[in-house]
Amino acid sequence: MRLMPSPAHLPREARDTLFLLAVIGWIVLMQTPHLPGWCSGLAFAVLAGRGWLAWRQRPLPRWPWRLGLLVLALGGTWASHRTLLGQDAGVTLIMVLLALKTLELRARRDAFVVFFLGFFTLLTHFFHSQSLLTAAGILLALLGLLTALVNAHCPVGRPPLWHSAKLAGGMALLGAPIMLALFLFFPRFAPLWGIPSDSTLGRSGLSGQMQVGQIASLALDDSIAFRVEFESGRRPSQQALYFRGPVLSRFDGVQWRPRYSELDARPNPPAVWGVAGEPVRYRLTMEPSNRPWVLALEATPALPAVGNQTAALTPDGQWTVRRPLTDVTRFEAEAYLEHRHGPRERTLALQDDLDLPPGYNPRTLQLAQDLQRQLGAEADARQYVQAVLDRLRTGGYRYTLAPGLYGRHTADEFWFDRKEGFCEHIASSFVVLMRAIDIPARVVTGYQGGSLNPVDGVWTVRQSDAHAWAEVWLAGEGWTRIDPTSYVMPARTDTVERLRPPPGLFTGTLLRVNPALWPRIRALWEATNNRWNQWVLNYTQTRQLDLLRRLGFQSPSWTDLLQVLGGLAGLVSALGMGWLWWLRHRQDPWLRLLGAARQYLQRAGFDLPPHATPRQMARALAPFAPHHPHAAAAGAWGQWLLELEACRYDPASRTSVQALRSRWRQLPACPRPPVTGYDKSDRPLPPPAQ
Repeated sequence: MRLMPSPAHLPREARDTLFLLAVIGWIVLMQTPHLPGWCSGLAFAVLAGRGWLAWRQRPLPRWPWRLGLLVLALGGTWASHRTLLGQDAGVTLIMVLLALKTLELRARRDAFVVFFLGFFTLLTHFFHSQSLLTAAGILLALLGLLTALVNAHCPVGRPPLWHSAKLAGGMALLGAPIMLALFLFFPRFAPLWGIPSDSTLGRSGLSGQMQVGQIASLALDDSIAFRVEFESGRRPSQQALYFRGPVLSRFDGVQWRPRYSELDARPNPPAVWGVAGEPVRYRLTMEPSNRPWVLALEATPALPAVGNQTAALTPDGQWTVRRPLTDVTRFEAEAYLEHRHGPRERTLALQDDLDLPPGYNPRTLQLAQDLQRQLGAEADARQYVQAVLDRLRTGGYRYTLAPGLYGRHTADEFWFDRKEGFCEHIASSFVVLMRAIDIPARVVTGYQGGSLNPVDGVWTVRQSDAHAWAEVWLAGEGWTRIDPTSYVMPARTDTVERLRPPPGLFTGTLLRVNPALWPRIRALWEATNNRWNQWVLNYTQTRQLDLLRRLGFQSPSWTDLLQVLGGLAGLVSALGMGWLWWLRHRQDPWLRLLGAARQYLQRAGFDLPPHATPRQMARALAPFAPHHPHAAAAGAWGQWLLELEACRYDPASRTSVQALRSRWRQLPACPRPPVTGYDKSDRPLPPPAQ
């Protein structure tokens, strides 16, 4: 039985191939969550098979096998995406082709094709994520490809991989200043700058419609929705942190839907919010949501541009933009904790906020009539609201993530049967009861609360903080926020308590070993990732121009960016030339003069070895006969070369390198060599032919 060779005894080609396959495997692994299952399986199978062939030093498969795998890849791509074009299909295809190309690694040219195809493939990872973790993975793959590229240029032998990796790291560090200059000053022409996204899947955690149970599923999602930074000393209390999303006014018994859409929003609307008191300044950074909603803090009466889009306000107080937000988006604004909006007197427009579908929730309608009889005809809306809130607080209602499936009469089941639910059950049932009492009411969705990161002081709002509350219209006050969930579970809005998803295996192990370790690690990571978002992903053209203003430009524009970039390019070129000049003059002047003489004689036609000594070059000039017309010139050159040797090796010589350099310029033109040759060894040459 033939034993498999150990890695140390593999041939150089097999070792280099295995390293390159490992780097490609890492590239495919990072893209695996976004690839069809067959694509990842086929790519890893091909890489594993190619590695086995390299390890066992077997021949590569013939072209029918490669052609069959290519047809399989094209067919799978078509079956998965119904096209061979576009972002998703293109990424799928290029991943398979990168793996298949390794089956043609026969020469250095094939390896170079794989290297540069790998460099190109790295860019596709930014289609799906531009997070710090993704960037770190791409950097690791980049260094791996550079190491493989350097290793392919190394001479024959077995150079250690760490030596190639060290050289690749040095190359990356040398290119880092140029990369930084391009990042800071290369003009970003919106909307061309950025990475397009054609995904139609929503990630926000909220929807334009609401059904019982929809938001409950989001409480298990602990990913970050957005981050908020408040001015020092002006951070509101947690129970005041309501970030407004879609406002739902229309109810058909099953779904809540908004009355207004993004098309109804206006960039410069009339005053929607009536505000009072001192504003709270904040900076909000939203993660990509693929939704057109801007989750501003209540109440934000004015909003600047969001990304490269103009924000617009709907009549019910929701900020939106025209195009979905597919990138990390940042904006600064002011919010007023004391606010009101809507008409102060009852109007016909409020009738839409009283509508209830016929045939739904009969017991809730009866409950409304009972409350009207109990409180009497003189009771106003505030008294009815307080009576219902008291019922929630004292009636045995419970806040839970698992209320079970609700039937047709969701409000009836909540008020009389289950008496438990998540915020959407509570808010929906409350609004239905308010409308049954003839009080205009609607459901507002968004986010509430969050958690403070102790590392950087940034308020982090997660998908598990998605919330639904109610607004009721009160005469003389307009629309007033009522959060019925806070009466069922006060900890949901008054403290930092939240229902959280169960920890995973790794997180659970850390919590058992040290309960305080995992929160600190997560806080540190989120603070670092937030800085990445602020400094890298959110470095827009506006921030570029702000940088130029700090550098002294009065009214900077993209032409100034090009001028600064050109100036930096000139400076880098000058520094590079200076560095080359310094390296040249750092060399031993004697060796530099010897090299110049050797090159001159080689151009004259003398066949000199690459490292010919002065005496060897002098012997090359010896074959000239005394009566030769160029004998004097050859003798002068021979004498100069012998003095050059004595300057270096004869302690008694008083000739300096500077003097020899001056005489170099006075030497006659070197003659062409005679027909007879010379001996390249150190043995004496035979006398020249007479």
